[in-house]
Amino acid sequence: MTSAAAATATTAVRLTGLRRHYGDVRALDGVDLALPAGSFTAVMGPSGSGKSTLLQCAAGLDRPTAGRVEVGGVALEGLSERRLTLLRRDRIGFVFQSFNLLPSLTAAQNVALPLRLAGRRPSRAEVRGALERVGLGARAGHRPGELSGGQQQRVALARALITRPAVLFGDEPTGALDTATSRDVLAMLRELVDRDGQTIVMVTHDPVAASYADRVVFLVVGRVHGELASPTAQEVALRMARLETDAADVGDAAHVGDAEDVEDRTVRLGPDVSADSLAGGRPC
Repeated sequence: MTSAAAATATTAVRLTGLRRHYGDVRALDGVDLALPAGSFTAVMGPSGSGKSTLLQCAAGLDRPTAGRVEVGGVALEGLSERRLTLLRRDRIGFVFQSFNLLPSLTAAQNVALPLRLAGRRPSRAEVRGALERVGLGARAGHRPGELSGGQQQRVALARALITRPAVLFGDEPTGALDTATSRDVLAMLRELVDRDGQTIVMVTHDPVAASYADRVVFLVVGRVHGELASPTAQEVALRMARLETDAADVGDAAHVGDAEDVEDRTVRLGPDVSADSLAGGRPC
């Protein structure tokens, strides 16, 4: 599945020599990657391969030890915390496994929250348009407890999309959903790329989820270890099985385990993501 928009697009995200070390652990160890605008990229790898660390660095939520990150042609390493927060707020969207909706607010109020936190007062038409974009225009007045898991994730997507981000990053965005609902959300992500030219970067462990992407990039022990274009679920599953074996054979098993522990401690977001993260701030 290849987006027509991706064929002639510019680069939305570029990573050059990206390294992220936590003490002696090399969570990322020299990653070079270019992600075209208007494309859907899935990032996969064995446990502890650096997937979440890559996403966090690419999205400006964590600063790399070395290397360069560019989003829409803007280099992140020279930005102050304030300018980095503004860039995340205006040009980057986030969707996580936990929906992180405020239970006391309606769907419309949850969607409007990032703009309100940024000092803007969105119009009703703007908010409804974001909900209609994900098929929930009729649910604007419902609170999260009145919505299914898939509908809550769609609200979270609308909240991420209302700022019209250059790049939408997803960390296991369907991980908390049942199979049928997961496929519905993935089909919607695919449509956002094909219909609207949205750029999406998604970390996942699910070969079926990865098959919705234009391209799957594989990481092993913090390094790019090949990719698949126009992937099928079967191809992804076979490649992952081989990578799991390769990772187990690497004589640095402690490195892999420690890297996973570091990722868990450093970048995992709990259910109570702060308001700052919704407005582009760091979620910690």
